[in-house]
Amino acid sequence: MTLETPLLLSGAPGSPYTRKMLAVLRYRHIPYRFLLTGHNVPDSLPKPKVALLPTFYLKEGNGPYEAAVDSTPLIRRFEKAFDGRNVVPADPVVEFIDYLLEDYADEWLTKAMFHYRWHYRADIDRAAAILPLWRDISASDETLAQMSKLFSERQISRLYVVGSNETTAPVIEASYQRFLDAMTAHLKKHPFLMGGRPGGSDFGVFGQLTQLTHFDPTPMEETLARSPRVFAWVDIMEDLSGLEPTDGDWMKRDAVPDTMRGLLAEVGRVYVPALIANAKALMAGAEKVETEIDGKPWVQQPFPYQGKCLQWLREKREALAPADRKTVDDVLTGTGVEALFR
Repeated sequence: MTLETPLLLSGAPGSPYTRKMLAVLRYRHIPYRFLLTGHNVPDSLPKPKVALLPTFYLKEGNGPYEAAVDSTPLIRRFEKAFDGRNVVPADPVVEFIDYLLEDYADEWLTKAMFHYRWHYRADIDRAAAILPLWRDISASDETLAQMSKLFSERQISRLYVVGSNETTAPVIEASYQRFLDAMTAHLKKHPFLMGGRPGGSDFGVFGQLTQLTHFDPTPMEETLARSPRVFAWVDIMEDLSGLEPTDGDWMKRDAVPDTMRGLLAEVGRVYVPALIANAKALMAGAEKVETEIDGKPWVQQPFPYQGKCLQWLREKREALAPADRKTVDDVLTGTGVEALFR
């Protein structure tokens, strides 16, 4: 069934997943109408089961609007609904790598985004001052002061959800710095993660970096000092509507560059042990995830959604044809990611 266009979605500039999906829509030339959350979302539209940004309001044929969230499955739904300029690679090996890196961006890089925004005073002050204004630009100073206080207190209290705390802070920050180095090395040879054209992973990384490199002062300063190239890449990714991709622009399964293996090694170094420890804690019914990541202690609350992420990754690898699975395993060998599938 064809989706009605322009697609309708609500979100906010400070939401990395909103920025991710808006960039996907621009690149794919999919018409859309953007409703700024808190401003102009009609009450008549359905509410999602889980209130996440962005929320899409999708309509098929003469049916009612459906509220849909979760960027990764939405990207794949749009792949089926709209032709051309795909962001999911056709080669199943390359597609698996793309999916893995998108998952890493959505579920691990977001730890850095959330951590930096609500851990350091300069970042807290900027977020508390600006984020409420996106909801009501004409609010009185008194109302804004109240909104800023409530918003920052609520977000800081939720740091435990993503695993940001005094114990994990050194792990998160060191990982972000290594990611910048690995991404820099890759961009010196390839304009996108997936080669000469962007995949879902490019948009996933871009979404998190819109905040880390262009809004929050502490990681912005770190990025500018460490990698102006990554900073500039985020600007380029914002609107790729003028890019003219070809099928030959995708990374080739038999020519995965060493720079990609460098990025995968960071996934294996931090995200893989976090996923495995989280899954063990969920299965045991434990109240805390306690493990070691990168030689340092890691403690956080179990996260059921990331338990699903691990399950989906394993199912996706298992669904590959035997020859494709072997090629994927060969690419992952030595990166640490292979530990997910033992």
